[in-house]
Amino acid sequence: MKLFLVFITSFTLIFNINAVENSSHAEDMPHGFKSGNVDKGSELVASCAACHGGDGNSMNSDWPKLAGQNQRYIYEQLQYFKDGERNNVLMMAVIPYLQSLKDDDLLDIAAFYSSKKSTVGKAKDDEELLALGASLYRSGDMKKAIPACTACHSVYGDGNSLAGFPSLAGQQVGYLVSTLKEYRSKERNAGEQALVMQSIAQNLSDEEIDALANYMHGLYK
Repeated sequence: MKLFLVFITSFTLIFNINAVENSSHAEDMPHGFKSGNVDKGSELVASCAACHGGDGNSMNSDWPKLAGQNQRYIYEQLQYFKDGERNNVLMMAVIPYLQSLKDDDLLDIAAFYSSKKSTVGKAKDDEELLALGASLYRSGDMKKAIPACTACHSVYGDGNSLAGFPSLAGQQVGYLVSTLKEYRSKERNAGEQALVMQSIAQNLSDEEIDALANYMHGLYK
């Protein structure tokens, strides 16, 4: 029964993604979501640069890259932090700043980082680790009710900007590991997408999480 529910969830996600994409290939964002202003956003990110880098490419493995990430995902996560729905120790210092900003300001910040180019990561050269990561990412493991990551995040880890599913290609290993473990423990629970990720991550072992993080870090076109 559990396997069937995961399959249905994955199928529904794929169906919804295709429906959104086919509705309008000319739009950068789905109907009802407006893009922010890159120039205005560049004036609002001084507080972010210490951890995420001036161009959105963080230097610390535990801090996520924001460069090239889709606007919708960044905007929604900033809203979750601002509203207190998502908590993170490293973000606590900037919460008061986020709470002083208007929604349009958050859109502008999202647009700024989305406009930047993400640096390419390099996966650890471990044949077994890479094989496990590639298998899980591309095909999942239906015996453990783990769907393929490609269903939402695409073959090359680009994510889906229309649906707001994040890009994972080149993302920092430490951040990917901690995020998957936070989903597994249900510590990260902001937004509807979190429920899907929780149901998947609860079936991942530490070894599988390490393998996925290593593989996704090295993804690029």
